[in-house]
Amino acid sequence: MQFDVGAELRRVRESRKLSLRAVASAVGVSASLLSQVETGKTQPSVSTLYALVNYLGISLDGLMGHNRVDASPLGLSTSTDSTSNDGRRSDSVVQRREDNPVIEMENGVTWERLAVGDSAVADPLIVTYAPAGSSSVEGKMMRHAALEYGVLLEGRLTLRIDFETYELTPGDSFCFDAQRPHLYINEGDVPARGIWFVIGRREMAYQTLSDLGHDDTGEVRPIASAVDVLQAMKSLKVEPRD
Repeated sequence: MQFDVGAELRRVRESRKLSLRAVASAVGVSASLLSQVETGKTQPSVSTLYALVNYLGISLDGLMGHNRVDASPLGLSTSTDSTSNDGRRSDSVVQRREDNPVIEMENGVTWERLAVGDSAVADPLIVTYAPAGSSSVEGKMMRHAALEYGVLLEGRLTLRIDFETYELTPGDSFCFDAQRPHLYINEGDVPARGIWFVIGRREMAYQTLSDLGHDDTGEVRPIASAVDVLQAMKSLKVEPRD
């Protein structure tokens, strides 16, 4: 289910009684760029989306959760829109694959939100990096107030944190404080897919793109492709080896 992130950002902004120019100025983007994001003419970059949800006082789950399926007291969906052709329904426990909200970023990154129920603990995502896709178009490190946990399921992905570089292959997992400067990039020729859990973004410390380590140019860039994968990750704390 393609999620209209621009329309939802506009809805939240207007509900806060904030002008487009005020929000654009506060997060460090041009008013024209924000207008094009809100009208669906372009998609935000990862860093721009982080800055916007922080300034508007919502999480990714709060942003995408506006379209979550309403369930009846018996746990069955009351919305005909949430029923697939084969009769599969999403409810308060199970979210069917076709109902997963999807955001396609401008820089070869796709986020697909998994089921969250009534929880506000974490933002669970299927993340895809297309070949040459990166969390930063400019190749700059970014940071945000959260913990990031993840496991790579397909492809290869390079993770740079501070001055360290890690080459991730299927089955490799990670956990780090996302306030540390970091960058993801797919230097391979096939998509890299994994599951991410982002925790604690509600207490973000940054406000603008410059706080994220980015300079906004205000130019419109093309969007990229979609994603298809689902798997569970079981947490296990492992002591580092000497």
